[in-house]
Amino acid sequence: MTNEADRRGPKAGASVKDLRQDRLKLALRENLKRRKSQARGRGDVADASSDDASASLDESAGSKPRQ
Repeated sequence: MTNEADRRGPKAGASVKDLRQDRLKLALRENLKRRKSQARGRGDVADASSDDASASLDESAGSKPRQ
């Protein structure tokens, strides 16, 4: 009977290990998705701010200097 208990022990441990691995995989996948989304958001903000900066420089160059 002790042999049966010994055989069940590693299987239970392995399943806990597998569950942990699955949780880690999911967490890493979600983390990657979140980081990609943040990077896209930062890229959109950077593009918009650079467009605004270009527009303001163009407008100021076209106007007459103040006296």
